[in-house]
Amino acid sequence: MTAAGLAAAREIAKDIKLSHSVFALPFALLGAFLALPDGPVDWRALAVPAALVVACMVTARTAAMVANRLLDHEFDARNPRTAGRAIPAGRITVGQARAALAGSSLAFVGCCSLFWALCANPWPLALSVPVLAWICSYGLFKRFTALCHVWLGASLAISPVAAALAVRPEAAMAAPPWMLAGAVLLWVAGFDVLYAMQDTEVDVREGLHSMPSRMGVRRAAWASRAMHVGAIAMLVLFLRTEPAVDTPIFAAAVALAAAVIAMEHVLLATGGAAGFAKHFTTLNGIVSLAIGAAGIFSIVRAHG
Repeated sequence: MTAAGLAAAREIAKDIKLSHSVFALPFALLGAFLALPDGPVDWRALAVPAALVVACMVTARTAAMVANRLLDHEFDARNPRTAGRAIPAGRITVGQARAALAGSSLAFVGCCSLFWALCANPWPLALSVPVLAWICSYGLFKRFTALCHVWLGASLAISPVAAALAVRPEAAMAAPPWMLAGAVLLWVAGFDVLYAMQDTEVDVREGLHSMPSRMGVRRAAWASRAMHVGAIAMLVLFLRTEPAVDTPIFAAAVALAAAVIAMEHVLLATGGAAGFAKHFTTLNGIVSLAIGAAGIFSIVRAHG
């Protein structure tokens, strides 16, 4: 890769906030552990699929975020909050972003193909292109529906089900991965509504269909609260349905998640959208890491 290419890659990694992979990755790994067969954990057998799950998550998120930046770059240029992003600010070109999208998409498909080559599981490869189409189309939905936040939530929510399918296909047919997916969908959609409040005036001006721009900030806040109550309810249902995580440790993680999510709404009420956005990464990182770590620890302990 040329020096210019390396510089563009660094700009893209900074622009899409690669560290935000933490939001979905713990849930994907938890989905992989949910797929473990009965008996003690075979760590050597788990190493390859777990590593591939991580690689798929990072490459898929990179493709989705670059696609979003490409779809939105004209809107971003007219929004003071986002005008400094890499494409509107001129730090990378549209062509470089398209190359990054193509490269990350091919890397994702390649990682999915390794499940077939190394684990005799063709499902990840078979579903790789439909999954890419799903997660890369989020930026289009806010052009015509306020349910764009739900689409984003669903894009992250498929991660535990997809990971379970990749590790052991029949495990994806069980209820627990889908309940976990439901919790992720509502959690992500809820915090995306709050995050979108920063751009309410811009979205109204541009004719974009975020919930705050279409429903008003107050009603959108109540919609977000309802989603977050639903997310906690789904986690409780997941806890009660999956014997391996029905432990005080996981219950404590759910309680912590509920407290952190409540804190997000307190920050919104006291500091506005900017107050919430300032702590966005930290708070949501705590939620995902707490649930993922507690769930994985409980499953490993249950498997002896």
